[in-house]
Amino acid sequence: MENFTLNRRKLGTLATAAAATLAVPALRAQPNLEKPKLAIAVGGKAAFYYLPLTIAEQLGYFKAEGLDVEISDFAGGAKALQAVVGGSADVCSGAFEHTIALQSKGQYYTAFVLQGRAPQIAIGVSTKNMPNYKTLADLKGKKIGVSAPGSSTNMVANLVLSRAGIKPTDVSYIGVGTAGAALTAMRTGQIDAMSNTDPVMTMLEQKNEVRIISDTRTLKGTLDVFGGPMPAGCLYASAEFIQKNPNTCQALANAIVHGLKWLQTAGPGDIIKTVPEAYLLGDRALYLASFNKVREAISPDGIVPDEGPRTALRALSSFDPSIKANRIDLRKIYTNSFALKAKDRFKA
Repeated sequence: MENFTLNRRKLGTLATAAAATLAVPALRAQPNLEKPKLAIAVGGKAAFYYLPLTIAEQLGYFKAEGLDVEISDFAGGAKALQAVVGGSADVCSGAFEHTIALQSKGQYYTAFVLQGRAPQIAIGVSTKNMPNYKTLADLKGKKIGVSAPGSSTNMVANLVLSRAGIKPTDVSYIGVGTAGAALTAMRTGQIDAMSNTDPVMTMLEQKNEVRIISDTRTLKGTLDVFGGPMPAGCLYASAEFIQKNPNTCQALANAIVHGLKWLQTAGPGDIIKTVPEAYLLGDRALYLASFNKVREAISPDGIVPDEGPRTALRALSSFDPSIKANRIDLRKIYTNSFALKAKDRFKA
């Protein structure tokens, strides 16, 4: 007979799985799922920006809704978007503003449950490459790391730089992902500054490797940068997909809102036990410090705030001439109908 030895990590995993299993009987799967097996594309799954997605996956909330979800992780949100537009994924876990950019190109995609109510993106300059940094003008001609060109990290950098009269073509954007590769790019001097999410930015900040010059990891910081509430991570899909698969979209919204509710009361230890070890980037203490910094940026209920879409449109049209504000129908870029039903179900 084999002798099984359980280490602490395995015990923690089993405890988490047990908690998820106990939660399942109390739930009732969404009836008549049109597409119970589907693919979700995400850009940088280890970032806190997408933590609700990871929680829903790890605690079995998708399965509890009768869904068999395959999550494909890409280097950045722009790459994940391409997967959905190209047809290799059904739904994107990505930045809210992508729905606006897509509509400006005649493609109609709709956000149907929110994960983040602030972008959680910070811009920092390298203390190694730019020790004498004084103003945004100093970034002209520099190399700036982003998760992927065209992603939300790129968008925030464009917005902040535009206020100093710096055009996107005045700098070089380099895709570095949202995890270990981003840390390496900064530490080895491959980039002069970086626009990225946590836990990466807090890890660099606490080791004095970057100087933060713009911060949307808090609601106040987001208001300072955008002038209003800025919806961030969400699940979005084509208008056609949502129309054809309303029960499936409801099940997805239920799982995410269930995860959001769990996050409202989760302690540091709960987070550590639930996320994959690789997400910690080798430093549990700094990972938890990062979580505490962005916690308020996580949506409490999956609902897009009333002023959020207008804030997003104003931000994008301020630096991207291809986006004409008067030609965008904000009613088509999001719906709160699924999140409201999920909120009522879980009393989030």
